[in-house]
Amino acid sequence: MKHLRVSLLELLRRASAEIPDDVHRAILRALRAEARHTIAEQALEIIRRNIALAKNKSQPICQDTGSVLFFVRVPRGLDQIAFQRDARAAVLAATRKGYLRQNSVDSLTGKNDGTNLGPGAPAFHFEQSRSDRAEVRLVLKGGGCENVGAQYSLPHEKLGANRDLEGCRRAILDAVLQAQGKGCGPGVLGVCIGGDRATGYLHSKEQFLRHLDDRNRVPALARLEKNIVETANRLGIGPMGFGGKTTLLGCKIGVLNRLPASYFVSVSYMCWAFRRQGVVLERNGRIQRWLY
Repeated sequence: MKHLRVSLLELLRRASAEIPDDVHRAILRALRAEARHTIAEQALEIIRRNIALAKNKSQPICQDTGSVLFFVRVPRGLDQIAFQRDARAAVLAATRKGYLRQNSVDSLTGKNDGTNLGPGAPAFHFEQSRSDRAEVRLVLKGGGCENVGAQYSLPHEKLGANRDLEGCRRAILDAVLQAQGKGCGPGVLGVCIGGDRATGYLHSKEQFLRHLDDRNRVPALARLEKNIVETANRLGIGPMGFGGKTTLLGCKIGVLNRLPASYFVSVSYMCWAFRRQGVVLERNGRIQRWLY
């Protein structure tokens, strides 16, 4: 569908070149909060300038344009095979136009064919809805932040982490400590409590689809999200690990059912170049409205 390919190409362009407003506001707040004339302030100022340049020039915010992850809510009857075909065509076009860098390689040979296409690239996650409109959310997740993701099986003797929210808190903060100076901070955490190893990691990444300034519907999780950010920002890790008050911009936590024998806490990390965008599509594939 011609209109769908054009819409998805624009979605890719905007996600790669423009930080979402909620993330941009969080970065500017962090910049104002840092002490003047410190390395932390300088790092955030460079980030601020980079965001402006990328948007003005319609160029990638980061040289690593990341894994391309589509999260799609589809109405009944939408042809998912056709959608994937058009999305892959849009990814190829975005790569040729320079919106995406050529950074998807064959895992066995290391060969890069310059298309960003291959097994699992891009990745698609579909969910059916009763709406007559498709909602397409896109995350471009860089390799540096992907490398510092972590998964914990509770109880964890070394951390003194039991199978409760305090144990989850200890595991999440340990992930922050292990990541310090890596992953291009300040970052955002997406966390899943429960699930199995695969669904836990997926649900942790789905937390990145939430707005940074939203509030968890579960009061205990809302308190935990707030506590994680406040505690992490007192650790002195700061932007890029240079020290300062801003280690995390946010923390979003979801929950899945689990088996009695397992209690996983899955932590995904997103760098400051938080590339997340979404659209609602008309039936003909045109963009009706933007979601972020």
